[in-house]
Order: sequence, then C-alpha cells, then structure tokens
Amino acid sequence: MDQRVSFITLAVTDLEATRGFYIDGLGWEPELDVPGEVIMFRVAEKVVLSLWDERGFTAEVGQAPVRGGIAPITLAHNLATKEGVDVAIEQARVAGATHIGEGTEREWGGYTGYFADPDGFRWEVAYNPGEIGQSVLP
Repeated sequence: MDQRVSFITLAVTDLEATRGFYIDGLGWEPELDVPGEVIMFRVAEKVVLSLWDERGFTAEVGQAPVRGGIAPITLAHNLATKEGVDVAIEQARVAGATHIGEGTEREWGGYTGYFADPDGFRWEVAYNPGEIGQSVLP
C-alpha cells in the first residue's frame, strides 16, 4: 500500500452550520457540495477533506460516531509566518469558531493556536520553522 492519505472524512451533525463556517466564514471553495449529504474541499493536490452528514456516515460505516469530549485528532493548517497564524485564528473567530486558543510560542520553536469548527473538531494553525513544517507550505 502506498504511504499517502487521499481523503480525510469527518462526520458532522449539522451540514448547514458546517457549510456556513467553512464556505461563508472561512471563504473555502468546495470541490463538491451535495446539500444534505456532503461537502468536499480539495485541501492539497491529491487530498480532499470530506465533511459528511452524520446520517450518511452512519449508514455506510455501520455505527454512529461517539460524541462528547474532544475528538482524538487535530487538523493542521501551516502558515509561513507567526502573524499569519494570528490572522487565521481571528478569521476563524469571526466565522464562529469556538474554543479559541490564541497563538502561543511553543518549546519546539514554532508558534501555534487552535480553534474548533461547529462540530468541535480542533484545527491547529501553525507556523513551523522546521524543515517538515516548511515542506508543506504552498
């Protein structure tokens, strides 16, 4: 099996709130938008973030996702500057993000902050000066 990820799929409880946050609030352009079912965003050349209505997710996967607490996953959006981190976190705040963690200097040399989307999925917004952090920038 190739070492790669093609789709990241998150089950969401309210697809309309999700649409409002990502499309209207963050200004993301969907690759595919099927009302009541799924919104897909091309987030890298060969990677798609799929936000799938929980009912469809459950019907296909066979079990409803566990809710409550923080999901044991974060999604990360790396930027070229610390200032960019602060701007992105403010944009998420204006879009309605919750659980904002302001940009903070980290002991490993980076600068990161966090926000949660309407379903509580945590997004890390990061400036990572290391080689791997720089390698993922556009």
